[in-house]
Amino acid sequence: MSTTETAIASAEAHSAHNYHPLPVVVATADGAWMTDVEGRRYLDLLAGYSALNFGHGNRRLIDAAKAQLERVTLTSRAFHHDRFAEFCTRLAELCGMESVLPMNTGAEAVETAVKTARKWGYRVKGVPDGMAKIIVAANNFHGRTTTIISFSTDPEAREGFGPYTPGFEIVPYGDLTALREAMTENTVAVLMEPIQGEAGVLVPPPGYLPGVRALTRERNVLFIADEIQSGLGRTGKTFACEHEGVVPDMYVLGKALGGGVVPVSAVVSSQDVLGVFRPGEHGSTFGGNPLACAVALEVIAMLRTGEYQQRAAELGEHLHQELGLLTGGGAVEAVRGRGLWAGVDIAPALGTGREISEKLMDHGVLVKDTHGSTIRIAPPLVISKEDLDWGLEQLRAVLRG
Repeated sequence: MSTTETAIASAEAHSAHNYHPLPVVVATADGAWMTDVEGRRYLDLLAGYSALNFGHGNRRLIDAAKAQLERVTLTSRAFHHDRFAEFCTRLAELCGMESVLPMNTGAEAVETAVKTARKWGYRVKGVPDGMAKIIVAANNFHGRTTTIISFSTDPEAREGFGPYTPGFEIVPYGDLTALREAMTENTVAVLMEPIQGEAGVLVPPPGYLPGVRALTRERNVLFIADEIQSGLGRTGKTFACEHEGVVPDMYVLGKALGGGVVPVSAVVSSQDVLGVFRPGEHGSTFGGNPLACAVALEVIAMLRTGEYQQRAAELGEHLHQELGLLTGGGAVEAVRGRGLWAGVDIAPALGTGREISEKLMDHGVLVKDTHGSTIRIAPPLVISKEDLDWGLEQLRAVLRG
């Protein structure tokens, strides 16, 4: 067997089969490129589902991590450490908010947002205990914990894991009338992705997010924006909500916040909202650890320049122009997205999204499928125009073939 086949066989034998990765075994990576154990190079057009917005092995992030590794990596929240205050301050400033509650993974941050909204509903809004309701959108993806899959409409994520957590109402994405009708006096929050990533990079209709913002203000309901995939430069702005001039009550952040180096997530909101917590009511041993704070501080500093947002906007416009040319010829049925983020619906007659992804892998390009014949394109924001064009040419070649 080849080195690749041996590694995959070993992984299959000794790991749970909760993923179906492409048959490539990555050994090294730099910028927008990855090299496998056989020495083959691949252009990364997935960027770890937006966790690698700044590319593989980004020098600034690696240097920040190395420097912190020599000092202190973990104290737990039993003690203060000297990177925590600056991290919270700078992240709050980046978000235009006041307060930060750090966690590790995106799912933990969503769980934190759910707990925050419920506690706020009971302590501030006056909802009767145990009656809080959170409204979410169909086809959402917020993570895979038991509570989160309780409000998923994806059978793969949900089936076989009950009993499910109550307290959630699911409405169609993009439908303001349905959202309005679902609201009651016990509604404490609306939790939405400003662009639905796992669903196929679905952009809501114009005016939807401002409508959600207006409705939530009118009904004294928190608007929680899950920007774990869409945030931190991916769409051409720091946050996807900015495209419609919307500021939510709470941002849920993750993935790119750790720069692809360490897992870092956070809930960012006002003092009034996050102030509902008392010591002992919520926490995380690793949340806000010194290493995570050091890396995230460098991420925040890079975002403050605006160069990555501008790059995503400019290259994203080019990406969508080129992808748009593929529609209408029978190979591509639709293209959606914003910035350096696109969902491409391949005509089913050409193959499933998985089959197209495997063919692209043979052409030296790595993407991932979702929901049948859709592939997602989300390169690192540091990708060069030349490399992006080369990747698009490989897609054209696969579609022609």
